[in-house]
Amino acid sequence: MTQITDQAAGAAPGVKAAQEAAAAPGTKKRDAFFDNAKYLAIVLVAMGHAWEPLRDGSRAASALYVVVYTFHMPAFIIISGYFSRSFDFRPDRVRRLITGIAVPYIVFEVAYSLFHRWADDDPSLPISLLDPWYLTWFLLALFVWRMTAPIWRLVRRPVPLALGIASLAVISPDIGDDLDLQRVLQFLPFFVLGLRLKPEHFQRVRSRNVRILAVPVFAATLAFAYWAVTRMNMAWFFHRDSAQELGAPWWSGILMTFALFGCSLLLTACFYAWVPGRRTWFTALGAGTLCGYLLHGFLAQSASTWSWYDAGWPHRPAGEIVVTLVAAAVVTLLCTPPVQRVFRFALEPEMAWAFKKEPAARSGRD
Repeated sequence: MTQITDQAAGAAPGVKAAQEAAAAPGTKKRDAFFDNAKYLAIVLVAMGHAWEPLRDGSRAASALYVVVYTFHMPAFIIISGYFSRSFDFRPDRVRRLITGIAVPYIVFEVAYSLFHRWADDDPSLPISLLDPWYLTWFLLALFVWRMTAPIWRLVRRPVPLALGIASLAVISPDIGDDLDLQRVLQFLPFFVLGLRLKPEHFQRVRSRNVRILAVPVFAATLAFAYWAVTRMNMAWFFHRDSAQELGAPWWSGILMTFALFGCSLLLTACFYAWVPGRRTWFTALGAGTLCGYLLHGFLAQSASTWSWYDAGWPHRPAGEIVVTLVAAAVVTLLCTPPVQRVFRFALEPEMAWAFKKEPAARSGRD
């Protein structure tokens, strides 16, 4: 996910500039652990989307889907926050924020809307930059979160405060869909937590003891999810609705905010524990996760639009495995450098024409 985390910092989906901002001049070096984590997380995102049409006919697929949705976005968001620690409103950082997040958001929001019009054969479908469609909510959220990063460095106890804001959001059904604020606010604590983390925190969760403990934790989580999928409203895990909209009493929204934060944080730590810290064959793909994230959405939407799952074989165990492997392979391909180069005009535009030249004296300052 250095593009997802490369483009968020201006690098989390927008952390290349974030990593640059966090490094001292002349010592900029990508950390293999974070690139590995971003790639593996984007593969889980693609798998989750591939499993979605299988949920009604497979309890096992539903359980895996719920477990993955509990931690894959928090894992992205925490890394995004971590690489946003040094963000301020210095011109070069604001420029990276615009070119790395705002511009891709606008381009792909329009592209997804046009695709939706064409696929549904409905030219009346609106194009609105205020109502993110499908995957673009994450880019908008990253933009908002990064703009608020300096505030979280000033306040005391930022994580409890962010949890309080998330709790208020989940009991506020009148927030509406504009800017996808429910998701922006409900996922906010993970970003703020990332802002507070230090390198040693990631080292601790990657210890041998944590790796061993992660195995029974994930096994127990899968067993619980298998039991819960027929008994719980799984929409809680999407963080896009208020408690009242989910047919629950308002006070349950507060309890679920804290419970889900704890569960997501535990599984995210287990996920990080398994991420290799050395360079691997997929480390370089971590720089292309924004590309894979945004492009695979067109295929995920095509699957439902053109009924790719109507055949019987994808709903059998062997078919579910094939679907999973295809999803992983496709998103891997979309993260590769050749694909990144093709779409650089939309994901990493230079846009020199839009910005004033910075004074030469500024270039040597941090």
